[in-house]
Amino acid sequence: MKLPFQPRIAALAAAALLAACTSMAPRYERPAAPVAATWPQDASTEGTPAAADIDWQSFFTDPKLRELIALALRGNRDLRVAVLAIEQARAQYQIRRADLLPTVGAQLSASRAPNASGHLANTFSAGLALSSWEIDFFGRIASLSDAALAQYLATEEGRKAAQTSLVAAVANSWLSLVADEDLLAITRQTLSTRQESLKLAKLRFDNGVTSELDYRQAESLTESARVTLAQLQRQRALDENALVLLIGQPLPPSLQASAGIDAVTLPDVPAGMPSDLLVRRPDIRQSEQLLKAANANIGAARAAFFPRIALSATAGSASNELTGLFKSGSWAFSLAPSLLLPIFDAGRNQAGLQSATVGRDIAIAQYEKSIQTAFREVADALAGRTTLADQLQAQRAVTAAESARLKLSDLRYSNGVASYLDLLDAQRSLFAAQQALVQTRLAQLQSQVALYKALGGGWTDGTADAPRP
Repeated sequence: MKLPFQPRIAALAAAALLAACTSMAPRYERPAAPVAATWPQDASTEGTPAAADIDWQSFFTDPKLRELIALALRGNRDLRVAVLAIEQARAQYQIRRADLLPTVGAQLSASRAPNASGHLANTFSAGLALSSWEIDFFGRIASLSDAALAQYLATEEGRKAAQTSLVAAVANSWLSLVADEDLLAITRQTLSTRQESLKLAKLRFDNGVTSELDYRQAESLTESARVTLAQLQRQRALDENALVLLIGQPLPPSLQASAGIDAVTLPDVPAGMPSDLLVRRPDIRQSEQLLKAANANIGAARAAFFPRIALSATAGSASNELTGLFKSGSWAFSLAPSLLLPIFDAGRNQAGLQSATVGRDIAIAQYEKSIQTAFREVADALAGRTTLADQLQAQRAVTAAESARLKLSDLRYSNGVASYLDLLDAQRSLFAAQQALVQTRLAQLQSQVALYKALGGGWTDGTADAPRP
């Protein structure tokens, strides 16, 4: 059949345009946030930028920590997997989007069959072929394409969430290493002091000035410090191994943590309102994109109940002789539309719609759970910010008091006013207070990092920090 070429193209374009305007997916509405409208703690920090607007280079000011985070963003394998997942999701979306357009290929065929007179005849054809293109009148393919797009966008948000978690994990590991160095320095100093006290106690015992009880108490205290030193050395090695895994390479010697947890400072960030998390937290935005994908799948499941219209077509040259295949007058066109209307499918389409609907309900529950989890993380971090500052101030006062107590106990013991047990008890108390001070300061800094992460800080819209696949 020979038909004008341009009207056929116009008809196909009109059909595609009509198909693109139809969708049976439910109208998407963001579910209400299942959390309170305000935080349980006072989170007022007016006049400061939101956490998600503060990039990690500005939040973490220590040069060593910033370099470690940069190494992790380039070398961490979990983040690299998240980036590759984006590429995979993008390819899947392109496949779905390509289904909306016809697939055209070159076709060349030859056949030999009996003709009407009973003689064998050859038939040769060459040209372009359109193979079973489904005209998407009811939006089935468009809904699947929308679902693939939402899943692709969800992987983008997943990469941001992975980066946020990675930045916080590197910061917490580095802060733990800094605290380990402080604790090791305190323990080594304490061990050295107790070894000197042990030598003095041994000398006094050998000369009959004190009893063996005093000597054994000094010995026990010294060995306890040695035990603590071994534990801290093991803990530091474990913390360094964790950091090595995060950055994806051995820890450079120039980036080794040094003592000085009190010297580390982090800025305060405002918590804003719980509703801000919906647009600030990448994991919540990821859950919402997955909800949109589930919503679009309902449209595809609904469209499966309606007829599928497919179109096959060929345009080219046909001849009984190979030499006449491309001669003038041999051009031909064929068009073969088909329609498939579901009549009996053993409940397959109904089950598909039910599955898609339940999938949407699951996605809603997961989205709401992600909001509730984020609300709790922020509330926990705010509770830490409120109480850890007071705890740190009190712990500093305790340490100062225990230091003064040790000096007085040593003076009283030297003058024979107090027993050696009083001196040992003062030494134990000061050591415990110094350790608690470092640990409280570490908890305060890690609470600030947790708040920064919980509010969506740690990722940027740019690609400079993203690892290369």
